[in-house]
Amino acid sequence: MTTYRTAAAVAFCGLIGLASPAFAQHAEEKKAPAITKAVAILIPTKDSKVEGRVTFTEDGGKVKVHAVITGLTPGKHGFHVHEYGVWSEDGMASGGHFNPKSEKHADVTAAERHVGDLGNITADENGKATLELEDSHLKFHGPASILGRGVVVHEKADDLTTQPSGNAGGRLAVGVVGVAKP
Repeated sequence: MTTYRTAAAVAFCGLIGLASPAFAQHAEEKKAPAITKAVAILIPTKDSKVEGRVTFTEDGGKVKVHAVITGLTPGKHGFHVHEYGVWSEDGMASGGHFNPKSEKHADVTAAERHVGDLGNITADENGKATLELEDSHLKFHGPASILGRGVVVHEKADDLTTQPSGNAGGRLAVGVVGVAKP
């Protein structure tokens, strides 16, 4: 019985030591740095040649999106963050648009929309699309975090109104949003 009480007392004192200011300071020093940058490398789905890179950089409460995508047919293509960061031959494993607040589908400029609604990208006559935008809906933390989600490029333009996906057609490329070195 005495051994049990002694062991319990030692463990309790150890726990009190863990709560000391010195321990708290040491624990804080080991915290991971804030995430400020993420990248998605777009991989073509079956029978597609679309590929690219999407970089997300947090700056002043907004996330800047920079995308360069090649292999597209000229014109507009839906561009979204999807629920799951999973590639599959048809792109369907990425689920629907990322929509943690159950909003209606809309344009990237709408106040109320899916977090994943990023509108359209426009490919030139060579099939290359470049996008630059800033968005306050995209986050790296909390329930609206895009980390680990999928980025999808669609075959057709997003009409920005049809629910729930904008009638943008099949999925040409999918990438997973991963933490990047700042």
